[in-house]
Amino acid sequence: MLLTSQKIALFAAAVVLCGYHAKGETVPAPLAAAPAVTLPRVFSDNMVLQEGTSVPIWGWGQDGDTVTVQFQKETVSTRVKDGRWLVRLGGLKASGPEILTITTGAFSNRPAIVLTNVLVGEVWLASGQSNMEFPLKSSFAAEGDILKSANPMIHLLHVPRTRLDWPTNDISASWTECNPKTAPDFSAVEYYFARDLQMALNVPIGVIEADWGATPAEVWMQREFLQANPRYKDEVFGEWVVAEDNYERSLAAYIKAKTEAKAKGMEFTNAVPSRPWEPGELFNGMIAPLVGYAIKGALWYQGESNAGSAEEAWQYHTLFPDLIRNWREVWGEGPFPFLLVQLAPFRPIQVAPSESSWASVREAQLRATEVLPNVGMAVITDFGDQHNIHPVQKEPVGARLALAALGIAYHEKIEYSGPVLKRVKIEETQIVLTFDHVDGGLVANGNELTGFAICGSDKKFAWAHAVIKGLDQVLVYSAAVEHPIAVRYGWASYPVVNLCNKAGLPASPFRTDDFELQ
Repeated sequence: MLLTSQKIALFAAAVVLCGYHAKGETVPAPLAAAPAVTLPRVFSDNMVLQEGTSVPIWGWGQDGDTVTVQFQKETVSTRVKDGRWLVRLGGLKASGPEILTITTGAFSNRPAIVLTNVLVGEVWLASGQSNMEFPLKSSFAAEGDILKSANPMIHLLHVPRTRLDWPTNDISASWTECNPKTAPDFSAVEYYFARDLQMALNVPIGVIEADWGATPAEVWMQREFLQANPRYKDEVFGEWVVAEDNYERSLAAYIKAKTEAKAKGMEFTNAVPSRPWEPGELFNGMIAPLVGYAIKGALWYQGESNAGSAEEAWQYHTLFPDLIRNWREVWGEGPFPFLLVQLAPFRPIQVAPSESSWASVREAQLRATEVLPNVGMAVITDFGDQHNIHPVQKEPVGARLALAALGIAYHEKIEYSGPVLKRVKIEETQIVLTFDHVDGGLVANGNELTGFAICGSDKKFAWAHAVIKGLDQVLVYSAAVEHPIAVRYGWASYPVVNLCNKAGLPASPFRTDDFELQ
């Protein structure tokens, strides 16, 4: 097994080979001494190209050869240099199906590369852990949706699970058309997002699925980006080194015990130790080969694996927005829309107000929408399951992401968010909260508002009464707290909450205090 220092050195060399440029453009390295022009498999039949922007097409070939790409009314040529080539198609208009042709010059007599059923429309990259990976066939009442899933205007690309110590430049997959054969194993959240977005925009939609269950955020980030931050170098990599050492010892003990049992003719049923996640390895295997492919934006559903403790959850407050910054940096296309799903309710309902690492992760997700531009969030406090970390109702999740896309990425004049806390005013015996995104008024989804807690200077929270005042305010008070100083709403692993706007979108959990989280 490679030492950590050896892995880091290999990664640095691979970054150079893969051609990461300062501006974020990626030109993959040659697979080998390729005699003819070849393409990474992200470019295939059935692919969707992003409309209205500069679209790079790249590949490998023989130095000095001329490569010509023809698509729509454009013809663009370049020469292969250092085994690589790249052209850009500009200003593509939504259309399809069409044919994209790539021809070569004097050094190659091979026939042209012809890609068929190519669409131009809106392309979204989707990633995260198991709730993003959760397949349509396992979603609530999906049978009818699967039967109706045939849509030649929606194309899908599923990136295989790949863990690597250094960046790769290709994937073992190809685009497919959405239909009852391809949709069932595709992400449910992504399918419903694509379906609703395609109906709203009436243009082709392409979704690239790159996800893996039980993965922490740091495995989806570029390793050199993480190492540039002293905090992550100490915490993220330091923790991984300890976990890797423990794994190697456990694996050695497992092999020894299995060998001894076999020698004695005994049955051996112990489970193989699980290898710890290495920072950056899924970026290397599943994101790096996509970098540069023109996209409209990204979808993200992850956080459960970073909510194991108060310390991990607090780290997520910087780690998550840094992941967004990292992806935007390597793509080099500016602050593209990044839409996330806030964690669903899970675990037993708390009888009394208390701390929660899950609530802290939700706060980190909310704050990312405040500190970074073009970040939207789908709140799903109304679709949790106490006993299942994978709530099966995925249709409303995809629908809310599509709303966020319409509002943020496509600038439609719609309400795409639930109420978000705007202002806090502390009065003598109550606290007045004012909200944005009220869509004509705040409402309680039920008889009375629930989920509010209040505290005084002793920092001990008690459940509170809350009433809606006017269109955009909530008054919070409690007989148990004479002089309140802070409010929390939905601060629990499984929040029982019901504040919505008239569009039926729930408010995000929040807190007005800055107390140290336990």
